[in-house]
Parts: sequence; C-alpha cells; structure tokens
Amino acid sequence: MTVDIRVIRAGQMYRYFFRETVVGDGRRPARTPLRAAQEQAGVPAGRWMGRGLAALGLAPGEEVTEAQLRNLFGERGRHPYADRIEADLLAAGVSPKKAFKAGALGRRVTVTGVDFVFRPQPSIYLLWAFGDEETRLVIEAAHERAIERVLEWIEDEVAVIRYGKDGIYRVRPPGGLVAARFRHHEARSGRPLLHDHLLLSVKGQRLDGRWGSIHTTALHENTVAASALYNEIVASEVCEALGLATEPRIVTPGRRPVMEIAGVPHELIRWTSRRSDQIAACLAELEHEYVTAVDDDGEPRFLPVVSERARAKLNAIAARKTRPPKQSARPLAQLRAWWKASAILTSGVHVDVIDSLLEHARAAAAAIRARVAAVVDVALAAVDVAATVFVMNDGGRFHRRHLLAEARRHLALVMRGRRRGPGLDGQVVAAAISTHCLDITEPKTLRGLEAGYRLYTARWSLSDLPARRRAPAPASGPDERPPADPGEPAAPRPPGPDVGEWEIPRIPLPYERAVLAGAVVREKLLDTTTATTVRGRAYDVVAHQQAAMPEQLLAPEPADPEHDDQEQQPERRERIDMTALRALRESRTDVEALGLTAERLRRLQDAFAKVGDDSRARADRARADRYTGQADDTAAVRLDGRQAHRPQEPGPHRGRDVGH
Repeated sequence: MTVDIRVIRAGQMYRYFFRETVVGDGRRPARTPLRAAQEQAGVPAGRWMGRGLAALGLAPGEEVTEAQLRNLFGERGRHPYADRIEADLLAAGVSPKKAFKAGALGRRVTVTGVDFVFRPQPSIYLLWAFGDEETRLVIEAAHERAIERVLEWIEDEVAVIRYGKDGIYRVRPPGGLVAARFRHHEARSGRPLLHDHLLLSVKGQRLDGRWGSIHTTALHENTVAASALYNEIVASEVCEALGLATEPRIVTPGRRPVMEIAGVPHELIRWTSRRSDQIAACLAELEHEYVTAVDDDGEPRFLPVVSERARAKLNAIAARKTRPPKQSARPLAQLRAWWKASAILTSGVHVDVIDSLLEHARAAAAAIRARVAAVVDVALAAVDVAATVFVMNDGGRFHRRHLLAEARRHLALVMRGRRRGPGLDGQVVAAAISTHCLDITEPKTLRGLEAGYRLYTARWSLSDLPARRRAPAPASGPDERPPADPGEPAAPRPPGPDVGEWEIPRIPLPYERAVLAGAVVREKLLDTTTATTVRGRAYDVVAHQQAAMPEQLLAPEPADPEHDDQEQQPERRERIDMTALRALRESRTDVEALGLTAERLRRLQDAFAKVGDDSRARADRARADRYTGQADDTAAVRLDGRQAHRPQEPGPHRGRDVGH
C-alpha cells in the first residue's frame, strides 16, 4: 500500500507531529518559528486543502500557520482562529466561558484527526529524484492532483458524521472536510522518497450548522481503496504527461504484482529499498524464532507454520526493531545531487541510464504501448474482481469496499498508465455485485443496513480450486536446514547458513489462488448452456485479457496436420490459454517479456527521443483546443456491438476531472 493512516490525538501525539512532521521529519529546534524551521529544513510550507475550508474562513492553498494547527489539532478540535474569536468576544464584554465556547467546533474530542501519508511507487519518485526541473514539477503536480482526488472521494463517499444516542444517525459532511498537507522529500534511510502527510481534521459541519466528528473507523476501513485510487491516478497523470507506461513487477513471489513505470531498472529500485532489506533480514530471524519456539515442557508455543496474519505482525515488529533515527532535513537541491552520486557509485546501474532515465523509460513505454492493448471490458473486470476478492477474504465474505479496491487495481493493471473514464471503477463493482455476488447480510444494527456494510459472497461454487493450505515444502538442498520439529526443543544453530537463509514453512499466499479462481470462473461460464449471452461475454473476457499481454506470451494453437486447411472452430478459441497465463506469471515485467535489454533500450532512446518534443506540442494543441471548445471522444465500440471503454491517447493533463 502507498497510503498509510495513523490517528492524531491531542497531547503527546500531536506534539510529535508539531515537532517533526510539519518540518520534513527533522527535529524542530526549540523556540524556532514554524516557517523558519521549514526554511531551514528545505521543505515547503504546509497548505490547506478540502471543501470545508470556507466554513472556517480559510482558502485552498493558503499557508498553514502554527496557531491554526495548535487550535485545530492540539486543542481538542477548536476553530483555527479560536484565539481571535475569543479575544474579540472578550473585548466586547462577553464572559470568558462563553467566549471560549464560541471558539469550539462542537464537543471537545481526544482524537483530533488522522494522518494520511501518500507516496508514489519507487519508479515514479526515482524519475522525480533524477529528472530535470521540468520532470520534477510534472511529477509533483501529478502527486498533488492525485491527493486532491482521493480527498474528494473521501468527502463524497467515505466520511460520515455520527450523532444521536450511540451514534445511531450518520450523515455525510455536506460542506466537506478540512486538511493540512505537508511535503517531505526523503526516507529515514536518506534515500529519495517523495511523500506528503495529509493531516485530516475529524471535525465536519452538518446541515443544521452544528459541528460533529467524522467516524475514523470508516477512514481506516477504506484506506486500501484510497491507496488503489491514488496509485491509479498518480501513475496515469505521470504517464500521460511524460509519455510513459506502467508494467506489473513481482516484488514478493505469491503476492500481487506492483505497477511500476516501465524502463526503470530493477537495480535502481533496489537501491532505494535499503529499509526493506533490513526489515526482510530481521523478519527472517523472527519467523525462525516463531516456528521453533517451545515452552518449558517442550511444546510449541505457536503454529508450526507462519500464517499471513502472524507474518504481518512479525513484519511490524521487524520494522520497529530496525527503525533508524531520523536525520536532519536538508534542502532538496543538495539531496538530489547526493542521490545521483550515491546511485552512480552503489546501485550498479550505468551512469548513462541514470542521466537519461526519462528517455530510457520513454523508449520502453513506446515499445510496450505498440504491443500491449488496453481495452477495459466490464465483464472481464467483474469476473476477475469477484473471484479475487472471494478467495482473498476469509470465509469468502466481503464488503463493497473490497470490490472497489480490487476493481481499481484491475483497471491499473489493464490500462498500463492510460487514463480511464470517470466512474468506471463503480461500474465494475456494480457488475460484480449484480452478476457474481450474493447478498448475505443479516444486520443486527442499523449500521448493517448501510450499502457500504452489506455483506456479500460469491454466487458460484469454487470447490475445485487449489486447497487453501498445503503442507510445508521440504528443504530443497543439503545446505538448507529446516526448522526444528515442533514437538522437540529447538536445536542449536549449526555453523554454515545464516538464519535468514533457512527455509521457513509458510501458509501459501492467497493471491495465486485468486488468479486461478478467475480462470476457473471463466471455465464455468463457458460451460453454461442456459445463457448464450454469458458464453459470448466469457469469450470476450479471455480475448481482452490476452490482448493486455505482450505477443511473446501468447502461446499459439497447436497445429493439427489432418485439419490444417479447415477453418478454426469457435469452441477451440473459447478455451482459456493456460500456457499464456503461466508464462505471464513467470515473467517479471513487460520489459523482460519483450526482451528489452538495457542495451536495446539505449538504442531505442534515439528513435523515441522526439517523444518529449511531441508531448510539448500536444500540450500546446490541447491548450488551443481548450479555448476552442474541442473535446476528445473516449468511447469505442467493441467487436460484439456493445460499448466499451478505450483509454485516451497519451497527451498532457486536461483537468482534474478528466479520466477519473
């Protein structure tokens, strides 16, 4: 996930944000004004965001002051100008009690806000770190637009104000929310990490003018969907503005691929993941201790295998144990010079690739977009999204937010960095619910009747899917020592391989089963004899899925010498090409599947060097079209006559509401 969330409480937690977060994660000197500390740290001033600013006398983009932060987040939810309001009323002769109450936004609260952290994928902030000034500004603008769209989605569809006895009544904040955004440039390791902290206030105004508190549980529940939306928007904005494309990369075997900018070398991404390597090494030791731990009687204290939930907890422990102290923040220009020098010396990537990283990525994008189609079929998304969510949730039960997050991931995978039409993710979710999901809600409270909390499961049976649990695989070689038997005390560590090199038995990750579930569902739809329309739709699903694969991954039909001159039967084409699916899983990226080595990409750079000039020319034409009232038509007609979505052609940004 690229969006994290943490609660802000009045008191010690707020003071932590006030000392470090607002000044670029550096230690703020004592008695130093906020703006002066930000200038010393080389970070921009915080800016206000949200539609709820008008009710507080603030404007979007206005600089965040120290007094405003203290009142809204540190004083249990008071008006940002509470000091001025209270002073004016006291001067008018109002009692101190009434003057203090006038500066409050409803009831005083302990949880004053939440901290959303937005960070793009590593390949994007690597282009930001090593690109020229124009590239840096384009990526920062795309990053900010993505944050704005996520905040608008939270205001429109997620945030609710609870009021009444036990919070029985819920209402959307009609005036919107209030948030303060702060920009950071680096990670704790000192490597580049463009990210913003969005301090979102829990205060919202109801229709009657009263101020209430946003239900923070709803914000936590929708963080995954918010992360998927942010990833999708920031990638499409960057790709369309710079002429790039995205590709799926396997980071952890068995987990879902991560969409990165094509053409950015793996070694450069690994160079930024210093903290990840430290956490992974510590996690391996913790997992070994977990599966070999015994009590005083020699009985195993935990499970003999590492479950997904246990691994998540161990990963959090490893992150805390390896967390380095924060460094002093430095100006961005100094950081960028140091990053480039460090990458050239330690990453193993050729200096020419680092110096021309943007052109390197453009060459890869041009080759991929010429071969990989991006046609979104709602039937495809409905099948794959429903099957994936059904498998990856315990008991096969899920809510609408799970479908929404998976739909956005699916669209990002298919679009390859192109913009999509607005509301397409909602259409996919609606199709999945109406076609493949069964409402099993048994509400015990009014909350269960809400659309966001209705409970679903799949309509079809997937009894022939692979087993949910498999026996741990034995050690693959004589040099690897498996963990001790759970019924015996842990043996002393022998000399030779380190703990991190031992094979730890784990419960297989469910994403691989979810990928196969989509194939199984499509096979079942193909075998349906009662609905011919479903048969035709299932065939389109397979065709569109394979259209999103490079040509080298598509296995040809086996030749039949006896019927070589006959026309191919439709039944043979309708079968799913599992060979292509397996080849896609074995390939790490589109670039590798196409055989685009670093040398070939460098040669392609010259051929596609004019992409940058063309992009600027398109920007000039788009600005001219905006004044003449011209608009692009993004609709396309599918082969079967129904309407499908086709992405817009690569071009400059056309506005905040275009494409999402």
